[in-house]
Amino acid sequence: MKGARSFATSWPVAEKLCEASMEQPSPPGGPFSATSASFQDAVRTLNSLQTNASYLAEVKRRRGDLQTQLETMKLYLARSGLQVEDLDQLNIIHVTGTKGKGSTCAFTERILRNYGLKTGFFSSPHLVQVRERIRINGQPISPEHFTKHFWRLYHRLEETKDSSSCVSMPAYFRFLTLMAFHVFLQEKVDLAVVEVGIGGAYDCTNIIRKPVVCGVSSLGIDHTSLLGDTMEKIAWQKGGIFKHGVPAFTVPQPDGPLAVLRERAEQISCPLYLCPPLEALEEGEPPLTLGLEGEHQRANAALALQLARCWLQRKDHQGIGELKASRPSLLCQLPLAPVFQPTSHMRHGLRDTEWPGRTQTLRRGPLTWYLDGAHTSSSVQACVRWFRQALHRRPKSGPEVPEVRVLLFNSTGDRDPAPLLKLLRPCQFDYAVFCPNLTEVSSTDNADQQNFMVTLDQVLLRCLEHQQHWSRLDEEAASPDLWSTPGPEAGGPASLLLAPRLPHAHGTSSLPGAPWGQRVAGLN
Repeated sequence: MKGARSFATSWPVAEKLCEASMEQPSPPGGPFSATSASFQDAVRTLNSLQTNASYLAEVKRRRGDLQTQLETMKLYLARSGLQVEDLDQLNIIHVTGTKGKGSTCAFTERILRNYGLKTGFFSSPHLVQVRERIRINGQPISPEHFTKHFWRLYHRLEETKDSSSCVSMPAYFRFLTLMAFHVFLQEKVDLAVVEVGIGGAYDCTNIIRKPVVCGVSSLGIDHTSLLGDTMEKIAWQKGGIFKHGVPAFTVPQPDGPLAVLRERAEQISCPLYLCPPLEALEEGEPPLTLGLEGEHQRANAALALQLARCWLQRKDHQGIGELKASRPSLLCQLPLAPVFQPTSHMRHGLRDTEWPGRTQTLRRGPLTWYLDGAHTSSSVQACVRWFRQALHRRPKSGPEVPEVRVLLFNSTGDRDPAPLLKLLRPCQFDYAVFCPNLTEVSSTDNADQQNFMVTLDQVLLRCLEHQQHWSRLDEEAASPDLWSTPGPEAGGPASLLLAPRLPHAHGTSSLPGAPWGQRVAGLN
């Protein structure tokens, strides 16, 4: 193979590719109609609650007692007309982690929906439209539904604000969290799967006082300015969602972070279990088929099965899977979660799970896009494995159709791009394109993709930094890698800096077309 065109894409770049794949039946609230203008008005008003980049920097310098953040969230909840006790009736599954928590939530929600239960699902970030963050029975709420709930909550908070308070309205994520709770309660869901935003202990979702079960997906280094710069510090934050007497499950973790999770659980008498690998549940049974690609999704699926089964068991449901004989945990740090025979509902739920933008393959004309939101070293490693396996399985092109690989890359926040880019080198890209995490700096047509938390200068400098790191990797002597032999081009791939349009420009920027067969991969 002479290469394949591969683009690693950020969420906004992927949005145009994913819109068609995300077309679904009309969700609760009815089909889209002429209310699109009011929906866009609602999203623009929501965006005004984003923290301005300069103000955010000042807040970080003057960060106060984190515990007060949860108390503040409870006050917002009360102002919205709810008390924390009202959330108990949502029968919540609360999930945190560094990698895979969104996929775990998607697996869990799909399994339980197969049992005939009405589900709510709150996740972040969104891929195309903000309403994706709040789902009923797997479907994003409709624009009308979103608009109605947004303005109802917004006006309620406006009416109850204290003129003496320095903050009268909750910030963006807090507002959406409040809105999700209101939607789920009005829809009378049987359960809500709630994904933590950042961390756990001080995340605004952690006002949940009585979840049915909690989960911790794989841990890694991310959001270090907020959570700490070691795995142990991050594990302490994640373990903050544990509650007294509420079962919790985690996947295998490094010894240090796992010990921290165990200590956090013991301190508040939270029974914490280690998920057995999926192979243990498959033993003597047909192999499980996952709707999400990639070997790393098996750990997420194993966690989802335990969360779903525990929820069903605690709610006295039948048909939760016959227990099987299990071996003791080799780690000895935690008791092993039950090994059981997955039911047909569980099997079909895992098979039918969809989660756009995560190890997703899209074919558009001569292009094949491989999209993933990997943003830590270990998740990029997993993405590389998936990408290479997907290329190996793809239909072979004829000799008359040359293939070229193109990397389209973006990363945001305080993440160091150098180790991420280095991990991508073995994919042998022919070209590399470095783009911003937005299709344009300011848009009057697409409020869902507005971002006031970064400045234009920051966006452009970030892209330039990525290109410079890639160029330095070209210049360095290639070290042996675990995945492949060195590529045929000693000079390394060419790179391109793809800048956004100027502010107030209309329309979205587009990727340069290419006349030859292309393979495209997506990373954020």
